[in-house]
Amino acid sequence: MKKIFNQLLVILGLSMALSACHKAEDARISPALIVTANGIKSDTLSGTVKGTMLAGKTYYFNKDITVNDGDTLLMQAGVKLLAIGDGLTPETSPEIFMHGTFISLGTPANPNYITVPNAADLHTQATQQKYTNVFLGWWGGITCTPAAATSSNPSPKGGDLILKWTHVEFSGGPAGASDNQAFYTTGSPRYNVYFANITKNMIIEDCWFFGSKDDNIRTDGGKISVMRNTFELCGGVGGEFLNMKSGTVGDVAYNMCIGSATNSLKVSDAGSTGTQAYVNLYNNTMVNGGYRQTKAGRGGAVDFEKLGKGNCYNNLFINCRFSLRVTSDADDPNVKYNNNLFYGQNSSIVGQFYSTDSYTGIKQGANDIISTTPKSNAPLFYGYDIDQFTYANPTAPMTASLQPYAVIAIGNGNFKIQGTSPAVGKGKVDFSPLGTVTSTGVYGTTITLPGKDLGAYQTDGTGNQH
Repeated sequence: MKKIFNQLLVILGLSMALSACHKAEDARISPALIVTANGIKSDTLSGTVKGTMLAGKTYYFNKDITVNDGDTLLMQAGVKLLAIGDGLTPETSPEIFMHGTFISLGTPANPNYITVPNAADLHTQATQQKYTNVFLGWWGGITCTPAAATSSNPSPKGGDLILKWTHVEFSGGPAGASDNQAFYTTGSPRYNVYFANITKNMIIEDCWFFGSKDDNIRTDGGKISVMRNTFELCGGVGGEFLNMKSGTVGDVAYNMCIGSATNSLKVSDAGSTGTQAYVNLYNNTMVNGGYRQTKAGRGGAVDFEKLGKGNCYNNLFINCRFSLRVTSDADDPNVKYNNNLFYGQNSSIVGQFYSTDSYTGIKQGANDIISTTPKSNAPLFYGYDIDQFTYANPTAPMTASLQPYAVIAIGNGNFKIQGTSPAVGKGKVDFSPLGTVTSTGVYGTTITLPGKDLGAYQTDGTGNQH
């Protein structure tokens, strides 16, 4: 195979903080020159790689690939990167070891895909409730960590992860000897994304995630901005959509979350990096989450624990097994919550709006939209029946196959709220995003500010664009 991978030169322009045409957007925009003369022309990636995957092309890998410290792998718009694996062994479930920087710049018209060749069949099987293959874990995911120290590079720092308008699907293959046993013990399922570069940026915007076997994204440190994404049907019998550990600092907002195995969003300072986990969670929509978690007392929507802290405002909690959980070992005085809407189909769900194993002093927010009566405060989505599936009372763990596809995936659902929804105009807007991401220009984040309406979709058309 020709060795066509050369150094990618990325010249970043000066950034300008510009207000978008609507006040709800804080867009950081600047021109950038990306020299792509060293584009990757072979359709197969192997070994150590760097360079530019060219617009509209399809690439394959069937063995682990590595991007070295200081190198960059970039996907132009309309690229498909297909992992050829069977999910049965570490050797046949290829992984992307990202010690440098990974950038995927899809667009609304030409999104990128990081998936498997049989993705269409797997999506079809999911609609037919054949979930065994969906959660097989066909490949090893993207693992973003610093490289091992060497005499020539004693302090590798790792790189950024920047995903925009990109689909990431069907990871979870078993870890093996090549994986760091500190976070992937041999045989354990790997995640769609693992990020552990505490001084670097993880920017995930307007992306789609589907079908991971365990956690979809786990962070062990990093400056994060996770905006306007769609998370659906991840985790077979456990796992979060976004599991944020010690050292993770930033904002998670306007995400549409449906069908999580455990929580949609979890903030925990477990890991002791020296930087406390601190994340703002605002204007997210969470639906039908937590029912596949087989461990008692777990699973739902938002979970703060183990000295994790942050703000939790303007969210919609709809028929989640548990809605908001703030445990006694969280940094309770520094977990702020209010202006959330809670909907429960039955008394068991209603009884766990604020999880009963939360810290002793937890109480509902003064501006919450909440009731002790089942089926009160329906959010009035434009095109989704929140009561199409009847949950057992009391709720209990269930396998994915017991939940119809329509309640754990987007399908044809429309989760925008009607003008008569009780969520309209009830948002808290007098706080600011943490804005921790340092990357700027075309590689920077576009932060959507707290919205006047609750949930991921605003009545003025801002927020989640899926």
